Amino acid sequence: MRQVLQQVNGGEIEVVEVPAPKLLAGCVLIRTAASLVSVGTERASSEFARKNLLQKAKMRPDLVREVWNKVRRDGVVSTISAVRSRMDQPSTPGYSSAGTVIAVGEGVTDICPGDRVACAGAGHAVHAEFACIPRLLLAKIPPDSQISFEHAAATTVGAVALHGVRTADAKLGDIVGVIGLGLLGQLTVQILKAAGCRVIGMDIDRERVELALRMGADAAAGDSTAFLDACMNHSGGRGVDAILIAAQTADSEPVNLAAEAARDRAIVVAVGTVGMALDRRMFYEKELDFRVSRSYGPGRYDAAYEQKGVDYPIGYVRWTETRNMEAFLSLLAEGKVDVDPLITHRFSIHEARLAYDLIAGESEERFVGVLITYPEDADEARCSTIEIGRSGRPIVAADAIAIGLLGAGNFATSTLLPAIQRSGASTLVGVCAANGSHAHHAAKKFGFHYSSTDEERLIADPAINTIVIATRHHLHARQVAAAVAAGKHVFCEKPLCLNENELRNIVNIYEDAASIAKPVLMVGFNRRFAPLALRMKSFLHGIREPLALHYRVNAGFIPGDHWLNDQEQGGGRVIGEVCHFVDFLSFLVGDRPVEVQARSVANPGQYSNDNVICSLHFADGSQGTISYLANGDRAYSKERIEVFGGGAVAVLEDFRRLETVIRGRKRVFRSLRQDKGHRGEWKTFAATVRTGGDSPLPLTEIVTTMLATFALEESRSSGQPVSVGGF
Repeated sequence: MRQVLQQVNGGEIEVVEVPAPKLLAGCVLIRTAASLVSVGTERASSEFARKNLLQKAKMRPDLVREVWNKVRRDGVVSTISAVRSRMDQPSTPGYSSAGTVIAVGEGVTDICPGDRVACAGAGHAVHAEFACIPRLLLAKIPPDSQISFEHAAATTVGAVALHGVRTADAKLGDIVGVIGLGLLGQLTVQILKAAGCRVIGMDIDRERVELALRMGADAAAGDSTAFLDACMNHSGGRGVDAILIAAQTADSEPVNLAAEAARDRAIVVAVGTVGMALDRRMFYEKELDFRVSRSYGPGRYDAAYEQKGVDYPIGYVRWTETRNMEAFLSLLAEGKVDVDPLITHRFSIHEARLAYDLIAGESEERFVGVLITYPEDADEARCSTIEIGRSGRPIVAADAIAIGLLGAGNFATSTLLPAIQRSGASTLVGVCAANGSHAHHAAKKFGFHYSSTDEERLIADPAINTIVIATRHHLHARQVAAAVAAGKHVFCEKPLCLNENELRNIVNIYEDAASIAKPVLMVGFNRRFAPLALRMKSFLHGIREPLALHYRVNAGFIPGDHWLNDQEQGGGRVIGEVCHFVDFLSFLVGDRPVEVQARSVANPGQYSNDNVICSLHFADGSQGTISYLANGDRAYSKERIEVFGGGAVAVLEDFRRLETVIRGRKRVFRSLRQDKGHRGEWKTFAATVRTGGDSPLPLTEIVTTMLATFALEESRSSGQPVSVGGF
């Protein structure tokens, strides 16, 4: 299928052939008929992308601070590599579209193939021939209405306007000002008129002023003086009851103009992105209520609502983003809002670049609503797999590692794939991701033979002998089991799975497969393969008494609604991340943990139980402590491991500096760049696959690490020590 992509570095717009999206549970697969180009949001994103690094830095000092903190923590080389990887990722513009349902996912019961729908959501309702949309980010077009797809494509922006009106608490008979008469402002004018308000508009573009008057505004002005006069004339000199600011500007003049035009104790609502340096005197003297309207309405930015389909009860939340979309479609169906005069330009998907040239101001054409349209025969182009500049089957050497990659997110493209490439002797055959644009980008960048959104295609491909799994955690167990059952070698990023039942199933399937062949199964516990970690292990090798180990992890805060904190998707940070450190301490000790205990500490709600102190008692008597903390400053070093025993001390700081002390002799080893062992682990894994030797990370150690991690999570919940058993 064809999709519009924008390069983050330079802002170039491309129409690219990518695999059609995979239909996910709780979602609906749409054949897009029309999508709206946001002349506010997308123009701002395009302008930002076109700026050079210095200009970007001036606009986003918060990102500059993040980069500087990473330099201090991880070093210049690692930081440059990470920044380049981020800048190399294309974005997928678009968030408002309409089309026809062609398939529904598991759990969706009120939508059927053939339904006509309006769609919303950045990253979902993108400019592409097909889209996978979560159920609560779409609304049915009334079946008996004459609403066209072109008109329905404006539904998301209409919902934004409608939520702005609700935020302003506008009522029948109110006098309301609207500053900014682009598409958002024009829709706001019409919605206010439908609500029985008198409306006064303002825009510096004379044509938009005239358009607002044709669309029903009671008055409209092209400058601030005329706008103030109109507001006072229509309100008997008292000022308007509410003002909605639908402009897109970094200037704060609109909010202060609104304060001048408002009556005592009026409501001022910022709907568009505007400067908010409020003139305190005016807001104070009138005791104005300044509000910011958040997108389409309640539910926006709530992952449980948007991604999992957990709706808000209507008795408690009357107007969610979905119900706002439905209400806007009803206004269209009843003829109370007319979109047609607002659509000034239409471009086919092939001409999408021209749409962005238009909104960027490269021509002097005036515009309001800009649409991208799609061919009706797009079904013929719906393919889940795309060849990348090659034909025929890849030629793979007998001793090569022929890789199929599942997952093409930031970790895979910035860390894992570069490590695989640097190790050599691997053939990249296919890459799969639920998002076709991600799979396409990884395939082109790293030289895969094809990209896909069908994981079964890769697992069944006879040209692939090794499956690399870098998807979200809840998918690991199923994908590992399927790949092992298919006779593939498997490299799975941590964790291997999320619970004991999944672990037991993997072990059973692996043992069945091992009775026929000898597949290699390895988990990405990379730290034990880091150069300084191996040196540390060698230093500790001669100690013949139990060790005392402390692993401090300055993990950093992540929001509570991050997927990693989702017990279903990520498993939480103990299972999802602490497993790394359990494995590393076990590696240093050379024995298994037999009892563990974990306690949450300093965990007010914002930390989602992310501050955990873990104690591990090992079979040889060694004692390890893992302090996993989310309440520190990211500018400080992330990881520090201290080991004491046999009259010796070893301290590893962020895998960049190792200090060893024994018999009064101190040695320090440094690395110019942080190396956490990703390249080393892959070289070791690949060598094992080629030679057929024993796994460098035996299954028994993987199982023990996962069981110990599950026990830590159990202990954190119960507050009691938990023994680490086995199968």
